[in-house]
Amino acid sequence: MNSEQVLQLTNKLINQSVPKPISGTLSGHAAGEPFEKLVYQYLKQQHPNNIFKQFEYLNDLYRKNPTVIGHKARANLFQSPTVLFLLSRGKSATDKWSEENLFEEKQNDTADILRVINGFYELIDVKTRNINKNAQQPNIISAYKLAQVCAKMLDNNEFYTFEINYFEIDWKLEGDQLVCKSIHYAELFRSQPNTLYINWAAAMQIQFHVCDLDQSFSLSRQEWAKQYLKHFVLQAKQRAEIMVEKFVKPFEPYL
Repeated sequence: MNSEQVLQLTNKLINQSVPKPISGTLSGHAAGEPFEKLVYQYLKQQHPNNIFKQFEYLNDLYRKNPTVIGHKARANLFQSPTVLFLLSRGKSATDKWSEENLFEEKQNDTADILRVINGFYELIDVKTRNINKNAQQPNIISAYKLAQVCAKMLDNNEFYTFEINYFEIDWKLEGDQLVCKSIHYAELFRSQPNTLYINWAAAMQIQFHVCDLDQSFSLSRQEWAKQYLKHFVLQAKQRAEIMVEKFVKPFEPYL
């Protein structure tokens, strides 16, 4: 999204509110989902033919190609192998897809919102933060999955068919409402890849607050992919050394 579109969305959502979750839980999916729906509804109103949930896009794509059957044939509906990797469901689920067996939303879908224009895909993830609390950085994306994405980008020499961007909605609890106080937007491929924090104990998730994500990277997308893979491999090697020292060497004398 360009800066004008981000500003329009920000102006639309500032001071908007959603009801406090019935469960009383003010963290994670319970608090985030209502704001994600607000972002989706606004974008859908502005761009009705280009905005989808990830599962909606797959349903729409397969519905428009009724003679294309099976996961191999349906994979060819994507011109980008990397986008296919990011968006498609598994082999069995894709084989079984039909008008009577449509995809439904999954919490582990790569994108909360998908913007598709002329073969270009913008994957948008919406994060929320209770600014009354010093919350832990949220899970953003699997570091391993991102490494696979970078490898596919390099293998297929495709660097500008998609982007991965993030909104952070900062909210406060006022009475029984969660009120949006500020919005932050950041692009993954403008971050410095060697500064991305990988929490190996949390399913290898990259974690950051969107408002804190550095946006100074100005080199090519190809260079971003190479630098990220270098960062990932270095971190993985260090993690492997720690695992061996802690969980292997103390017990080897007993073998």
